[in-house]
Amino acid sequence: MRMHSRNASPARRRSFGFTLVELMVSLVLGLIVTGAALAMFMTNQRVYTTTESLGRVQENVRTAYELMARDMREVAGTPCEADLPVVNILNSPNSRWWSTLDGRVRGFDGATAFSSVYTGDEAFGTAAGVRLAGTDAIELRSMVSEATALAANQASTSPQFTLQTAAHGLTAGDLVMVCDFNHAAVFQINSVAGDKIGYGTSGTPGNCTTGLGFSNPANCTGGGLVYPFQGNTTIQPQGNAIMARLRMARWYIANNSRGGRSLYQTIVVNNAGTLGPFKQEIADGVQNMRLQYLVQGATTYVDAGSVNAADWNTARILAVRVILTVRDRVNATAQADVVDRTLEHTVTLRNRVP
Repeated sequence: MRMHSRNASPARRRSFGFTLVELMVSLVLGLIVTGAALAMFMTNQRVYTTTESLGRVQENVRTAYELMARDMREVAGTPCEADLPVVNILNSPNSRWWSTLDGRVRGFDGATAFSSVYTGDEAFGTAAGVRLAGTDAIELRSMVSEATALAANQASTSPQFTLQTAAHGLTAGDLVMVCDFNHAAVFQINSVAGDKIGYGTSGTPGNCTTGLGFSNPANCTGGGLVYPFQGNTTIQPQGNAIMARLRMARWYIANNSRGGRSLYQTIVVNNAGTLGPFKQEIADGVQNMRLQYLVQGATTYVDAGSVNAADWNTARILAVRVILTVRDRVNATAQADVVDRTLEHTVTLRNRVP
């Protein structure tokens, strides 16, 4: 039988392989290195996901601020002149939020529902698109920037206007304002035929008179107060009457159909001559909105509940501070794994700052 020599050389002994202890140490070291690499990979992935989520948050906020700021800046003026006296000949204008121009801007704190101001209006709720209690809201009323000048003088007894173009974009049922440097008048269009715009006492809500002369409240008896607006004609080239469609909007927070919260806007649309509010989701993930107002003569912004009731119906609201809390989930399956940011933006109402 062949026997191994106890005196084998060191080189020969090393060729026999690793010991169990050496193998276990190697495996432990390999696991440590692999774990460190995986931890670094997971950290980098989390940083990327968080950065991407923050980008979505910022994009949502940017979109919301741009749209809200546009509506807010436009509430103070008209294509003719800021703070003109306005006669509103619509039937019962104060019974609907979208048929009055009083104040142009009105704020609601988190405890004040829309229905507390306008009888029969929407109350707080939890359904998708319905304003949530505890969140602020704002109403904004203005004229669209695409105004059209009158091409002819309005006949004193005729409820009809002739515009300078037939491409004015107005349709029957629209709420419009006609104005010059004397005053402005709000009414509903009944008919459109090319450049001819007609109005009468039919329709919904309809007009209470055809007289567009200024009085407060409007004179709805008979033909009202006659005031013919002047167009830019050859005989009277300085005629300056302009007509534009009204834009009414509400901004508020509501639940969406996906189980989260969003910033919503309600506008008034004309559906084949029938007017009504239309809700649309603007920015996903907006959890809360706080609004504060700068009143003329004050040095600090205050909540809507601290603004005097009379100030909403005047031009004393100079600016609005918007504070949004926006959320985006880093992991859609983890309720607690979210990114929240509170961002602030201030909008000055155009033509109101002295």
